[in-house]
Amino acid sequence: MFEPTKLKEIKRERERWEQTTLKTTLDKNPERQETFITTSGAPVERLYTPADIPNFDYERDLGFPGEYPFTRGIHPTMYRGRLWTMRMFAGFGTAEETNARYKYLLEHGETGLSVAFDFPTLYGYDTDDPEAEGEFGKCGVAVSSLADMEILFDGIPVDEITTSMTINGPAAVIWAFYIAAAEKRGIPMQKLGGTIQNDILKEYIAQKSWLLPPEPSMRLIVDTFEFGAKYLPRWNTISISGYHIREAGATAVQELAFTLADGMAYVQAAIDRGLDVDTFAPRLSFFFNAHNDLFEEVAKYRAARRIWAREMKERFGAKNPRSWWMRFHTQTAGCSLTAQQPENNVVRTTIQALAAVLGGTQSLHTNSMDEALALPSEYAVRVALRTQQILAYESGVANTIDPLAGSYYVEALTNRMEAEAYRYFEKIDALGGVIPAIQAGFFQREIAESAYRYQQEIDQRKRIVVGVNEYVLDEPLRIPLLRTDPEGERRQRERLARVRRERDNALLQRRLEALRAACKSNENLMPYILDAARAYGTLGEICRVLRSVFGEYREPTIL
Repeated sequence: MFEPTKLKEIKRERERWEQTTLKTTLDKNPERQETFITTSGAPVERLYTPADIPNFDYERDLGFPGEYPFTRGIHPTMYRGRLWTMRMFAGFGTAEETNARYKYLLEHGETGLSVAFDFPTLYGYDTDDPEAEGEFGKCGVAVSSLADMEILFDGIPVDEITTSMTINGPAAVIWAFYIAAAEKRGIPMQKLGGTIQNDILKEYIAQKSWLLPPEPSMRLIVDTFEFGAKYLPRWNTISISGYHIREAGATAVQELAFTLADGMAYVQAAIDRGLDVDTFAPRLSFFFNAHNDLFEEVAKYRAARRIWAREMKERFGAKNPRSWWMRFHTQTAGCSLTAQQPENNVVRTTIQALAAVLGGTQSLHTNSMDEALALPSEYAVRVALRTQQILAYESGVANTIDPLAGSYYVEALTNRMEAEAYRYFEKIDALGGVIPAIQAGFFQREIAESAYRYQQEIDQRKRIVVGVNEYVLDEPLRIPLLRTDPEGERRQRERLARVRRERDNALLQRRLEALRAACKSNENLMPYILDAARAYGTLGEICRVLRSVFGEYREPTIL
């Protein structure tokens, strides 16, 4: 795109500028610091020119929105046609309390639901299991059976809105509860739209809420791909997540590279099963973090779309253009929020949400100002939702597609992140793939080293965090915090006991034994899990069958 003679001329002019205009200024007023870096620690040059993207090719590197390689967005009109889905992550205490929060959010303009589950649910245990002691409802809602799911979505039109569920190890079971609850309301599974996170590889890498060893976990995930492709055409059967990798301390490049490597491992596993890539790939979705560095985050999303389109087309041979799409949800960075001066978190979240929108996200969660202190209050979550609405309707950023395209800095940054991601892919391939790399502790060590460097920068005040290591105040907390219902756990336990007392236990035992037999065969497990869910088998009972056949995962010691 740039003529070589013109680039040489620009380089000469830059040298002249540095020796004259710039030098005169620096002699009088040195810059604030010797070097500048991104949030991830990558160097930022003083100035970017066409010489920083000498091989830039508009058609190859950018193209047009809605066309390969989708750098500028997956839809031809992007937000001019339809705004992103405003999907706030919410859940706490009982199904009744969370149901009330969903209705509150929908009344205030939320356009999609997102379920946060508590720790026992994430690990596949019922609320009354000894392993769940003391953890009821603290980081999300407790869902132990179909009865809880019925209450969670009572009065909510699940055939009209989409629901995202952040669940991984027991994703197939929770999905079965959702399908069965809709069926009881006369809503067939074909009409259901939404997402299960279902990304177990990132659990082994970062989040650590697993159920089974990697191999049977991958089998279960491919089962959901196959079942979804046949019966739930509007459902995303996985949300390949970089969010938790970033929250664990990864850099933007590590989040990008590790997430896409996980995605490619899932695609390969499904192809190895014998599935046609174009039957399941259009329903793969992604989930990214939005951290503080506006340009680095925008470049990350643009590079991600370009890499994924290329790999799906050229490596995996997908022919349907929808298989090349990288559709992604974004959540602002929880790890960037501070307990000190929590009102400042509204500003941080606004910048992060702006990065997600400029990067072309399909849906967005904005964190609440109080999340470093407690689960969000109604007041705080409403302000977070309003942040998205102001961006959408008042800022003007949704009025044109990919407005930062052509910025020498953003294009150079996009190219650099893409190149660094491929260097990580080569390292992972050299270790034998994603699962061997997990077992060797590769991802865990890379993330730990990045997290240590970042914290050192804060401790040494090389990185300023307002209210934490600079501009510190000693003042009382001025915002109200959420208080959950102290009687919630008692009611949840009573409901579980009632479910076990009133259901057809003989029918359930036959269905659990059928599931156990299927686990020992090569059959798809989803129909058996769904049958057990319809008979009011609890989460713990169904997961106990899976554990009894496949065993449990024990993380190797990482040095």
